[in-house]
Amino acid sequence: MSSTLGGRLHETREFLHDPLAAGRSPRFLCCTRDMSLDELRELLERHVRPDLTTAIEGVRICKADRTTSPESSMSGTVLAVIAQGGKRLALGDSVYEYGAGQYLVASVDLPVTGQVIDAVPGHPAFSFGMTLEPAAIAELLLQAAPGDLPRSPGTAGPGIAVSDAPEELLDAIVRLLRLLDRPRDRKALAPLFKREILWRLMTGEQGDLVRQLGLADSGLSHITRAVRWIRENYTRPFRIEEVAQLSGMSVSAFHRNFHAVTAMSPIQYQKHIRLQAARLLLANSPNDITGVGYRVGYDSPSQFSREYRRLFGAPPSIDAVRLRGGAGRAAAALP
Repeated sequence: MSSTLGGRLHETREFLHDPLAAGRSPRFLCCTRDMSLDELRELLERHVRPDLTTAIEGVRICKADRTTSPESSMSGTVLAVIAQGGKRLALGDSVYEYGAGQYLVASVDLPVTGQVIDAVPGHPAFSFGMTLEPAAIAELLLQAAPGDLPRSPGTAGPGIAVSDAPEELLDAIVRLLRLLDRPRDRKALAPLFKREILWRLMTGEQGDLVRQLGLADSGLSHITRAVRWIRENYTRPFRIEEVAQLSGMSVSAFHRNFHAVTAMSPIQYQKHIRLQAARLLLANSPNDITGVGYRVGYDSPSQFSREYRRLFGAPPSIDAVRLRGGAGRAAAALP
């Protein structure tokens, strides 16, 4: 084999997953998984930015040099993978912890409380995040051959799940991140690698949760419809009956499925959305606390202040000072 041809084959293997890997021994796969995790950590460390963004749309990189206090935020629909360190996420009464080599999937935009629990200077936490697009998942569902994917039960379950990341998933993420060093290849290949990542998720341990994102008539999609409506109309009061009707469910089924996905009631979800919106407004209008409360739907300033403090750990006036100083922003972000 010529050196030129050998070089081309090596270059190709960097981008395309080796189909022979399926027949390799568990010991070999464990070794390659560790190698993928090491390279993932190196890529994240090299390309992390203060604003968490990257040159690849929908991809974020997070670094934390030390453990953090719990911070509330919205999860988004996202895949989060830890390369080093560890994080904890709370949703209602449920607590999820994930560390190096594990991934978290959030299938609905949920009000969560997150914190870094394993990071020290010299050994920071690094994580990768990618937005999960329902349209891209739906396209893969349509292209899958009969029998390639198991049937989804269609019932709604928790909107967040954690699993160990298989080597195939880590490998696809590594090849996507390598494109940050190769601008010429990025536009052509990034969509392909993102599709492969979605496919690995859809066929993996949390496949049912991810596949439901792309199904128009799944239990998750009905709740997602309600979540979207509440987010768009969070300042106005609403009747449970009208949102249940919008979701195509009876009131009892809507209550049951909404709580199964979000770990809270629709009214509690609306409250979290209002308070998250208020926090964003306070960052720009720290001296108009009463006005901010009214703008997000509160009629009572005392109720607004009380519920704000319960969620964020400080009254609006004090938290506004923290926000102006930038405290807590990175810690609250997913991944």
